[in-house]
Amino acid sequence: EERFLMRHVEDLARAAEGRGIARYSGFLSDREQDLARAALNRADVPESDHHFEGGWPGAERKLLCLEPEGCYPASPLCCVKLTCHTLSGAVLPGHKDYLGSLMGLEIRREALGDIVLPPDAPGTAYVFALEPAARLICQELLQAGRTELATRLLAPDEVPEFRTAERRKCTATVSSLRLDAVLAAMLHCSRGQASELVTAGRVEINHLPAEKPSAPVYEGDVFTVRGKGRFALTALPGKSKKERLIIEFFQY
Repeated sequence: EERFLMRHVEDLARAAEGRGIARYSGFLSDREQDLARAALNRADVPESDHHFEGGWPGAERKLLCLEPEGCYPASPLCCVKLTCHTLSGAVLPGHKDYLGSLMGLEIRREALGDIVLPPDAPGTAYVFALEPAARLICQELLQAGRTELATRLLAPDEVPEFRTAERRKCTATVSSLRLDAVLAAMLHCSRGQASELVTAGRVEINHLPAEKPSAPVYEGDVFTVRGKGRFALTALPGKSKKERLIIEFFQY
């Protein structure tokens, strides 16, 4: 699948450069964006001719936009506003509720970008999607969970300027910079439980599967734990008075 993605990116790049027209990928995960960058480097695509866009500053899922000099940009990126119809005090849908309802429309995952729930606007969500998927959402999406929804396709100048969420940095001490020790500190669990997550294939380091609990970790590494979340190891300030290693990290 990864080789197919890289070949697809190279094909898009050749079409864009050879014909002087804009080309766009579907939404890419962090790992897929790294693969796309590698494919673009292999194809010698100038940095000025491409960028990644997710619709808002903190976007995780992004389109690869190949826009050669002099072309007419025609990005398929759209934003749909979802508004809940519910009584005051009722439980509002969460991110999983919205994503589940969207998947129920049988929309391909690469056609969907981020789902943003602004903390200052409870009961409102914004879905970034490719244009055909956005129009399907407006026509077919009626509820999230048990909550009825109203949908509206926004014009580009109507999309709010969302603020990137502030991330609270945490500090912990570990006996070593082994994967199981660091994961245990981040997840507030035992090293045995952390090891089980690794051996069960539920852990990735920098978007690649972690092979063993004893794998070394480094400052700047990003850990994805299926069912638990994503964490970044931001700093290694030194040692504690008890000679344990200090780590600083945050959860996305």
